[in-house]
Amino acid sequence: MTDKMEAVVKVRPEEGGTEIQEVPVPEPGPRDVLIKVKVSSICGTDVHIYEWDPWAQGRIKLPRIYGHEFAGEVVEVGREVQHVKVGDYVSGECHIACGHCYLCRTGNAHICQNVKIFGVDVDGIFAEYFSVPETNVWHNDPDLKPEYASIQDPLGNAVHTATATDLIGKYVAVLGAGPIGVMTVNLAKIFGAAKVFAVGRRNRYRVDLAKKVGADLGLLSAEDDVLSILAEETKDRGGVDVVLEMTGNPKAVDMGLKMLRPGGELVLLGVFPQPATLDLSKDVVFKYITIYGINGRLMYKTWYQMKGLFKSGMLDLDTVITHRFRFSEFEQAMAAMRSGQSGKVVMYME
Repeated sequence: MTDKMEAVVKVRPEEGGTEIQEVPVPEPGPRDVLIKVKVSSICGTDVHIYEWDPWAQGRIKLPRIYGHEFAGEVVEVGREVQHVKVGDYVSGECHIACGHCYLCRTGNAHICQNVKIFGVDVDGIFAEYFSVPETNVWHNDPDLKPEYASIQDPLGNAVHTATATDLIGKYVAVLGAGPIGVMTVNLAKIFGAAKVFAVGRRNRYRVDLAKKVGADLGLLSAEDDVLSILAEETKDRGGVDVVLEMTGNPKAVDMGLKMLRPGGELVLLGVFPQPATLDLSKDVVFKYITIYGINGRLMYKTWYQMKGLFKSGMLDLDTVITHRFRFSEFEQAMAAMRSGQSGKVVMYME
């Protein structure tokens, strides 16, 4: 095997600032495995890094190989690795937990106090090869399409969000029609929601994707009177039962609280760039609202849930994956993702 590889590296603290460079192939430690990446996909986090927004400026140390969604084949294992072997078809959990803090030792490794995220805090998977701790490796079923396997990270976010509360027979509003929002719409229907309302802001393309995977109604907050329309749609119970918020927009949270019926539930996955100002007394306390905060995937309950969903054949991921590129076409792939006229964007190494 060669000792050099190509990788997508963020090299300059500016918008873009990215090059495909030749870098050393990482050497796996005694408890690590080396993976040859076959397919990767672009996440919203990668867009933040590419655009070099305030979050990226405060978190990313350059140079950094970024990317964290992948599927590949194990080509080398460390001497202490016990449960992974060369040739295994794998993906991986991007949160590297310490395994020793209070949260890790009480079943909450997904919110480890010392967590490191590959592609953010350590080098990521936009490369020909990638080294990862054995504990982060997930074995894929041999017949799972590589592009499906590569998007388990965002799909896991959607599964974690959609399983935070019971959706059976409920009226569910999904706020935000990005790729994770679209997958969440699909999951809400699979999990038995009576009606699913997909709400975007201006992006008709993505709201239409949400309708293709099961949304009963697609709305744009910039064009439609969302609260009035949903009040009419849910007048038999006084509002929607559950709001799944994926946008990270404080205005969406305010709207979500207002569309909920008394006793409803708000599930937050979106990451907010600024504090939200809310009328907590009127919209939460007096309405008896329950709020859940969601971070990443449960390690590894969510992964087993995804495994079962793949076997069920009910997921509509072909609609969600809209663009495919070669790894060498990274800039075009990123442009497609940034345009908003896409679902998930995947890249093939070969």
